[in-house]
Amino acid sequence: MRASLLLVPIGLGLLAACAATPTPEPAPSLHCDIAPANGFIGKRAIYSVTEGAREAAGANSVRVLGPGDVATMDYRGDRLNIMVDGERIITRLSCG
Repeated sequence: MRASLLLVPIGLGLLAACAATPTPEPAPSLHCDIAPANGFIGKRAIYSVTEGAREAAGANSVRVLGPGDVATMDYRGDRLNIMVDGERIITRLSCG
């Protein structure tokens, strides 16, 4: 009986050793490139357009800033900034 009780932790240890180790996810990109997204200038900043610009720029996030909007001054190389006019028409793009 005691011998079989000792085998349980050994068996569990062997099973744990056989468990698949998860592969780490790749780190997110820390840059964006506005050149491929410049075609979005002049379009209305609706969700589908801003997401399309974000994807084109290779950015991980997007921020839309209108006239008079308050924005943090933190620099994030993976963020696309979309500046819009009062009609929410995209006037300029930048990264950061």
